[in-house]
Amino acid sequence: MLTISDNRKLLRDFKFIDLFAGIGGFHYALKSFGAECVFASEIDEQAAVVYSENHKLRPFGDITKIHTSKIPVHDILCAGFPCQAFSISGKQKGFEDSRGTLFFDIARIIKFHNPKILLLENVKNFAKHDKGNTLKKVVEILEGLNYKVFYKVLNTSNFGLPQNRERIFFVAFSYFYFENPNFNFPSLRIKSKLEDILEANPLNGKIIERNDISIYKDFKIRQNLFGELELPNKPIQIGKVNKGGQGERIYHSKGHSVTLSASGGGIGSKTGLYKIGNKIRKLSPRECARLQGFPEDFKLPESVAQAQKQFGNSVSINTLQFIIQEILNTMEENGRETTIRLTNSKERIQERAGHCKEIQQLET
Repeated sequence: MLTISDNRKLLRDFKFIDLFAGIGGFHYALKSFGAECVFASEIDEQAAVVYSENHKLRPFGDITKIHTSKIPVHDILCAGFPCQAFSISGKQKGFEDSRGTLFFDIARIIKFHNPKILLLENVKNFAKHDKGNTLKKVVEILEGLNYKVFYKVLNTSNFGLPQNRERIFFVAFSYFYFENPNFNFPSLRIKSKLEDILEANPLNGKIIERNDISIYKDFKIRQNLFGELELPNKPIQIGKVNKGGQGERIYHSKGHSVTLSASGGGIGSKTGLYKIGNKIRKLSPRECARLQGFPEDFKLPESVAQAQKQFGNSVSINTLQFIIQEILNTMEENGRETTIRLTNSKERIQERAGHCKEIQQLET
């Protein structure tokens, strides 16, 4: 998680709601810029408990049963709406799946409250689902609600967190507050490696000891002319367990982790397998927290399985923070343009008033 300086905490007067809140990735990102969370919703009871412990705000439950009038007024709506309906690892039923239709609950809240800014996240496959028709439908709905919509697939690997995690992000600005917003997603390549976030011999980093482990590849980091390490910023497979299927591949600690997931098969399910020292092991809950950008004082659930599931469902905080910085740039630019327009309008009014006075004098 990035440390935001006081002079960049420009959302102090902004309130946000956190839908499908999970354990609070959006909450951390927006709060770091000074924004205040006034409402959260999360149907998973165990995730809601962790959210409450860490953010001192108890999430409401099923969003489909909450009337829009009961949701407080807010400036920003954020939501990592359920991705299982669109995930490539699922059945990809999209809006045919009940979880896919939860987007329409976001839409009804937007229609009622008209927040200034929307910040949404989903799986990479959302962009390609149903030959792009799902994405097109979502954009059409948001545009119909009077928003200018921007979207892009970003990879956590490029934002200082050593995890290969591609997600689509949506940023939308209400035309009621922004006349012609121009927004650019951040384009970065911050180098990092899995070793940066590892614990020393964690008790809950499951060690794998089997006879069918095969390390068939070595990997050495090179240095450039300036003596800097040429980090690949991606997972580096060096071995396998069994036949090397999903959850059975072994990766080097100088590379990145695979995508943390809430489910998945194989002996390395949810976190992947890594050669760390002379051991092959899974990642611990604290290491998973660090891969998603959660702070060191984040209170973990007692269950390792629950922790893995919750971090697999979460959003990468650092990536969100870089997006929010670009949102601030758009807000500042829009403010300057508004000031210029108002100044020009005032000058034109004064000029017209002057002309009217001259005409009146001539007529006299």
